[in-house]
Amino acid sequence: MSGSRIRDMRTPLARARGLGSAKSGVGHFWWQRVTAIVLALMVPWLVWLLVSLAGADLETARAAVARPWNAILLSIFVVALFWHAKLGVQVVIEDYVHTRALEVASQLLVTLACVLGAVASLYAIGRIALMA
Repeated sequence: MSGSRIRDMRTPLARARGLGSAKSGVGHFWWQRVTAIVLALMVPWLVWLLVSLAGADLETARAAVARPWNAILLSIFVVALFWHAKLGVQVVIEDYVHTRALEVASQLLVTLACVLGAVASLYAIGRIALMA
């Protein structure tokens, strides 16, 4: 043994278990897939809604968004969209930003932007749905 360096007698598996995502990687993986499936299932509905509103006036569009099922589905879509985006950008930051302070600041900024985007979108949907 040399100076302050102590020889690691653990197996490679034991060393690997000591590293990683603090046991949150599997949950992150599954939530990324769940939100992707929700979005994939909802995109055809959203495209149909938008195409049906092509050329419509403002009141027709408001009335369409104000329908309970459309407002509910649009809200689910918005939550899944921002959650999926946050999870995806989080992985990119973890993989490519190697300065700890910049990584933490970036994660906070992404989380804040996604929360604000989701809240603003839900507020807009709620306001349209309740004011129509």
